[in-house]
Amino acid sequence: MTDYSALPVSEFAFPGPLRDQLVGAILDGSKTSTTATLIEYEIEEEGLPYVGGRELVVDSAGKGVAVIEVTEVRTVRLADVDLQHAIDEGEGHTSVAQWRAGHEEFWHSAEMREAMGDPEFTVDDDSLVVLQRFQVVERVA
Repeated sequence: MTDYSALPVSEFAFPGPLRDQLVGAILDGSKTSTTATLIEYEIEEEGLPYVGGRELVVDSAGKGVAVIEVTEVRTVRLADVDLQHAIDEGEGHTSVAQWRAGHEEFWHSAEMREAMGDPEFTVDDDSLVVLQRFQVVERVA
């Protein structure tokens, strides 16, 4: 059994149906990119992902399911997210507008605003987001 305790944990969304969907998409190969607001990293005092970095993806129960390796990291304005990134998020979006609406719904949710410590948290065209590409390098049994 491999010890994954030295790897940073990668949590997609909050535990529940959305995380389960995203983890499933990672495992089936349809999700190869993800997006977070830059301010999330700042609030959590967490360093940005970096090319070659590996993370342990956890499911809603907190159990490790896969190791991913970061292949690309870009910080861009929300208005500059491209269609290929949106498609590669593996959520079935076929346009940037559709992708953005889904992400804004998440970022403006009560759960996210609570996590951010800001009941009025919002994003706009100029909000900086971190776009990350990754590949699964190992499935965890």
